[in-house]
Amino acid sequence: MQTDIDPRSLIGRKAFDRDGHKIGTVDEVYLDDATGVPEWAAVRTGLFSRDAFVPLEPSELVGGMLRVPYERSLIRNAPDFGVGRHLSPEQELQLYHHYGLHLAPPPPTMPAPASGDRSFGRIAGEED
Repeated sequence: MQTDIDPRSLIGRKAFDRDGHKIGTVDEVYLDDATGVPEWAAVRTGLFSRDAFVPLEPSELVGGMLRVPYERSLIRNAPDFGVGRHLSPEQELQLYHHYGLHLAPPPPTMPAPASGDRSFGRIAGEED
């Protein structure tokens, strides 16, 4: 996804799967603590009013909507961690596995967050 987009501008946008089926609406955007880059979006699926986390890379913003390159069924079956809280490293790892993504090692100049680090996966617009 384009990294020059303000992550707060994604909130409220409609999200669609790879086949153009509507998934829902972006509720929140989660940033990587080490880089500050938007990494996950919580999309309100409407299915039992739950949010599904979707990776923002390799998703893209097309015509004002978020296009997620996965099938709707995979997205709707993503682990449910609730929203408004930080993602723990273990939760993020579960999401990486769910979507078949590989977790990149942290840059050599930036240490990986400690497993007890409460600031991991902070929400865009949230104060430190």
